[in-house]
Amino acid sequence: MHHTPASTLHTRRRFLRTTVLGGAMAWTVPAFIENTFLALDAQAANSALQTATGRDQPILVVLQLAGGNDGLNTLIPYADDAYRAARPKIGFAPDKVLKINDYLALHPELKGMRGLYDEGAFAAVQGVGYPNPNRSHFRSTEIWATASDANKAESLGWIGRYFDNCCQGADPAVGISIAKESPLAFAAAQPKGISFSKPEQFRYMKEGASDPAAVDAFFRELNGADSDAPSTMTGGDGGSIGMIGGGGGQSAEMNTADFLRRTALDAQLSSDQILAISKKTTAQNTYPGTALANNLQLVARMIAGGMPTRVYYVSQGGFDTHVNQAASHSRLMTELDAALSAFVTDLKAQGNFDRVLLMTFSEFGRRVAENNSAGTDHGAAAPLFLIGGNVKPGFFGTYPSLTKLNDGDLIHTTDFRSVYATILERWLRAPSQKVLGRQYNLLPLV
Repeated sequence: MHHTPASTLHTRRRFLRTTVLGGAMAWTVPAFIENTFLALDAQAANSALQTATGRDQPILVVLQLAGGNDGLNTLIPYADDAYRAARPKIGFAPDKVLKINDYLALHPELKGMRGLYDEGAFAAVQGVGYPNPNRSHFRSTEIWATASDANKAESLGWIGRYFDNCCQGADPAVGISIAKESPLAFAAAQPKGISFSKPEQFRYMKEGASDPAAVDAFFRELNGADSDAPSTMTGGDGGSIGMIGGGGGQSAEMNTADFLRRTALDAQLSSDQILAISKKTTAQNTYPGTALANNLQLVARMIAGGMPTRVYYVSQGGFDTHVNQAASHSRLMTELDAALSAFVTDLKAQGNFDRVLLMTFSEFGRRVAENNSAGTDHGAAAPLFLIGGNVKPGFFGTYPSLTKLNDGDLIHTTDFRSVYATILERWLRAPSQKVLGRQYNLLPLV
């Protein structure tokens, strides 16, 4: 993979900050702006990491399968007698699956993923989980989001800690979540990352403001003010805004008022940029009309438009399949496969497929045995998928035993934080131990 030299990135970054961004705000030149840009340049000069953006570097897309995806019916051990015995109603017969080898197969609706496997752009990590698993949706999601141990509560997300440690001085749009609320994974000591459900909803508002004109007036008032910036800024549109951070704290050259004004400046520019890209860029192919496909299409358009984003976060819900699982899970697999296939086709047409790594995860898998309602209940370990032009294809880790169980649950064979550490070290080029708090074994995934 080609990497732009740090010196070139720094030059480009400085030009964007001090020339392009300054010109974009030419309609108002408050007294603080020169000091702000000088401070930004001073910060950038001190850290090459600050110059890395989604325009120049690898991009991570995190796809949450919310509700607890049934891993056993996604990556299927079709040849295992214990699988067929545990699932007489919802289990798949060997002639109905997409066989990978003499033991494993993909769900029959994952034809696009099977194609990606065949072309060497798909990897599966088997038996992913953590010690002492928790069957609560909320708590297990929290553990995955913060990369914490099951008996510890953490307030910062693993991606947020990546922002804190590796993205000082980055644009607010270094992380983008397509959701009404920012995911816990983005929670950072020095907040960064933005969340919105539609591009036009990415706006800061004064308390009670409800129309775009009022929002723009607020930006102009804040950026043009000579007095201290307001200390309270709230998200409007029913929580469609997540949070937009400043730039990772203040330097000696930047006082608090300058820092807050600069935050609003960056927020407006990021908002304008997202809106412009969403209007000007178009998909290179047709996407299905599902919510997940629409969100991935928006991500692809932002990538094509040159957003400086390192991490995108999207989700697909509905995986809590306690009752009549067969039909609902097949529908979910169909939607997932069609959305991912369209996303990959779009990225390939852009020439960006090699720059993107997509990782799926779910807060837990399901129990091995089906329940009395032809569904499955909350379980533990499950497979995790990686898709991208630079993925090392194949199957990693060990598929858990279907007979040696922990109270009916699969026992994990791969700690999910090993996957995080691998992505941090080998994809985002970040110090995983500093972000995750300890060293985890790396996997040959990328």
